[in-house]
Amino acid sequence: MPDRPLRVVLADDAVLLREGLVRLLSEQGHHVVAVVGDGPALVAAAAEFVPDVSIVDVRMPPTHTDEGLRAAVEVRAARPGAPVLVLSQYVEVSYADDLLADRLGGVGYLLKDRVADISDFLEALGRVAGGGTVLDPEVVAQLLVRRRAQDPLEPLTGREREVLALMAEGRSNAAIARHLVVSEGAVEKHVRNIFTKLDLPPDDELNRRVLAVLAFLRS
Repeated sequence: MPDRPLRVVLADDAVLLREGLVRLLSEQGHHVVAVVGDGPALVAAAAEFVPDVSIVDVRMPPTHTDEGLRAAVEVRAARPGAPVLVLSQYVEVSYADDLLADRLGGVGYLLKDRVADISDFLEALGRVAGGGTVLDPEVVAQLLVRRRAQDPLEPLTGREREVLALMAEGRSNAAIARHLVVSEGAVEKHVRNIFTKLDLPPDDELNRRVLAVLAFLRS
C-alpha cells in the first residue's frame, strides 16, 4: 500500500461531496491534480495527468445513471490497470463486471456512506492505488445475485468461502484472522487451499487474490 502522497483525479458532479473530498485529500498530503464533473472529462483528465488513482462517482451528467462507471471502464481500457476507486450512492451492476474483468487489480467500489469513515476510506484509496481490490460488502452481495450456471466455488468448504468473501472486501490475512477469531496461519492455509481448488498456480500473490475474488463474484 503506497505510503507516499498520491496524485488524484476526482470525478463527481456533487459539489459539496467533491469539495469535501478535495479538502480531505489535501489535508492528508495528497495532490488532487484535476476535478471534473462528467464522464468524458474524466477520461480526458486521466489521459492527461496519468494519476496514481481516480475517484469516480457512478452517476454523472447527462443522464445520471452509470456514466461514471462507463468512463472508469474506458479509462482502464486505455491504460490497463489504471487504479480507479468508484463511489456510488447505490450498487450499480451493469458495468461492474467490465470494471473487474481485466483481472489487473487496482479497482475499488464503495458505497458513498463508507466515506464517512475517513480512516477506512483512506486505507481503501491507498490499497487501490497500490494495485489491490476493495469491494464494499453490499457491492459483493449485489454482484453475487448474478450467479452463473456453473459454480467454480463448489469445491470450497464453507470456511474457505467465508475467507474468500472477506478477501473480496479487501481484507488482509491478518484482518481476516481477527474477524474470524482464528490464527493468521490458519487463514494462510485456507487461502492456499482456495488458490489450489480454483486452479490458480503460484504467481504474484496479489494477482492470485484478485483472480480468486473474481471467481467469487462470478460464481
